[in-house]
Amino acid sequence: MQTKPMSTGALAGVRVIDASRVLGGPFCGQILGDHGADVIKVEPPMGDETRAWGPPFVGDAASYFIGVNRNKRDVPIDMTQPLGQELLLRLLEDADVFIENFKIGTLEKWGLGGDALRKRFPRLVHCRISGFGADGPYGGQPGYDAAVQAMTGLMSVNGEPQGEPLRMGVPIIDMVTGMNGVIGILLALQERNRSGEGQFVEATLYDSGVSMLHPHLPNFYLNGKVPQRSGNRHPNICPYDAFETRTVPLFLAVGNNRQFVTLCKVLGKPGLSVDERFVTNASRNLHRDALREELVGLLSQRDGLQVSQELVAAGVPCGPVRTIDQVVDDPHTHHRGMIVDIDDYRGTGAPVKLSRTPASYRSRPPAFAQHTDEVLKEQGIDPAAYESVLPRKPVV
Repeated sequence: MQTKPMSTGALAGVRVIDASRVLGGPFCGQILGDHGADVIKVEPPMGDETRAWGPPFVGDAASYFIGVNRNKRDVPIDMTQPLGQELLLRLLEDADVFIENFKIGTLEKWGLGGDALRKRFPRLVHCRISGFGADGPYGGQPGYDAAVQAMTGLMSVNGEPQGEPLRMGVPIIDMVTGMNGVIGILLALQERNRSGEGQFVEATLYDSGVSMLHPHLPNFYLNGKVPQRSGNRHPNICPYDAFETRTVPLFLAVGNNRQFVTLCKVLGKPGLSVDERFVTNASRNLHRDALREELVGLLSQRDGLQVSQELVAAGVPCGPVRTIDQVVDDPHTHHRGMIVDIDDYRGTGAPVKLSRTPASYRSRPPAFAQHTDEVLKEQGIDPAAYESVLPRKPVV
């Protein structure tokens, strides 16, 4: 067996077979790849459906696919056929991690369920991304981000007080589920260093959605009141809200009494901070509307960017409400390495920074079947022996 391709990242030498599709699983695989793992993406014959989730497109892939599939090598396999299942098993022989989000029961139907994989590959860390898990009242049901946002209550607390529940503008549950998958995989790899054994890792959209309900769940546990939508206002902190200025909207995130005193000084009305209605966070919460009216009057004729700079310099957390293009153009975004350019590929950088083994961006997202021959030959596998289960272009 040939050695695995090496990188300099924290996960150099770790091989990952990523047989997941859509978002949570592929995002999980990309994070591992960014940090040095050799990630082999196994696609179904028709391709990962996000290749078609556009426009915009580049080549055979939409931006949706491109955003979560860099640093991977691509080998499509028709695993509905026994020969394709055999090929997957051969790829797993020297793998450390297996990521999949097959419909619950599919792997078991193929004889590749968790028990079978553990028996055959005792060191393998098997990570399953699913909507609700395999059992329980919702066990085995398919899950998509927006539907699970609705089911877990996230939509119920998102939106204006008098408006309808709103889906969040990003697939937050998918992304967090992918991150939770990474956390689980790293925990299992760490434990394997002690025991020598792999284990099953599960990350579900439902669990991830429920886990994000802070502070709404703790509030409910304590006072029994069902949380309601509050727009941009924070349910526990005041002032923590968006305000119009003469130029751009400004978000104030005042987290303690000292910051509130400073805010009042910078805005030219220090007496507000000693008003008995506003002295503490608890009292400010009781008089939210009156405080907002005061702040609206103080900010309405101010330049939003200028007052934001003054407040930040004084130690008050705040920021202008910006559009996506403004974020991309911001020099700090580039300084932090959050924009990645590889030839004609542009992507979003890794948010986790390591001092000695930083993330690296070695390859752009793969074309369909781009690395089939390379990967199989590296494994000592003759591609010709499996040609009938190796689609060379998506089966539409």
